Amino acid sequence: MEGFLQLLLNGTALGSIYALIALGYTMVYGILRLINFAHGDIVMVGAYAGLFTALAVNGPAHPDLFHFFIVLLAAMAVSALLGLFIERFAYRPLRNFPRLNLLITAVGVSLLLENLGQVVFGATPRVFPDIMPSMNWFQFGQVAITNQQVTVFGTSLFLMVVLEWIVLKTKLGRAMRAVSYSHEIASLVGIPTDKIISFTFAVGSALAAAAGILVCISYPKVDPLMGVMIGLKAFVAAVLGGIGSIRGAVVGGFLMGIAESMVVGYGSSTYRDALAFAILILILLFKPAGLFGKYQPEKV
Repeated sequence: MEGFLQLLLNGTALGSIYALIALGYTMVYGILRLINFAHGDIVMVGAYAGLFTALAVNGPAHPDLFHFFIVLLAAMAVSALLGLFIERFAYRPLRNFPRLNLLITAVGVSLLLENLGQVVFGATPRVFPDIMPSMNWFQFGQVAITNQQVTVFGTSLFLMVVLEWIVLKTKLGRAMRAVSYSHEIASLVGIPTDKIISFTFAVGSALAAAAGILVCISYPKVDPLMGVMIGLKAFVAAVLGGIGSIRGAVVGGFLMGIAESMVVGYGSSTYRDALAFAILILILLFKPAGLFGKYQPEKV
């Protein structure tokens, strides 16, 4: 029983990271009906931004929450700007073209970021600075909760609540919901659709960067391809919950993290990555709309 509880705690912390990344996928899809395959690579960029920020502020010499938040905010700012840049120069010019063009462009942007990362940062993995040493925050028998797990879960939950507040309680959120319903109708009532779409990309990219930092304090390694598998798993989480549904992305992320933790604990770590593909196939076969998604007829 204690082993199960420990795996559940580990999976919850991991799932909160997947949920943050899945929110970016689902927000962009809700606004543009686009799967932004470059989203996982923005996680990587955020991780490198956090790495260099930590070294610049001498974070390893002063490992505490203050330096963690400096690193987190810097990474989120860099990735938000990158998200704005990608939307403005890669996606916006193709917005009125067939969706296949946007999809191919998203794959191209992803490959560009991965290869640029290898050119600029080098292909050799780097160790992320120890800005938050792990220690047991609470222990009951064999079940231990570390300060890193608390920080990961607490930060993720805070960002999810902030996003929920923005979407449901602010004018920007109402504008985002209007644009997701119809670009044309939103523009007719005076909503600046381009700015709202850019804001959505910036928020989604900032959440991806936060997830990248949380990954790095849990698994302190950074490399240019680190976002590929993380992004794929978060995409599966978004599809599992119902792509386009914010609540679905959160639930799908937690389910994905817990399932992966259980597979590692009761099976083999060899299958942890295969699990994502298995879940994706099962979803597409039995419930393509996901847990919270809705079937929408398309006009032809």
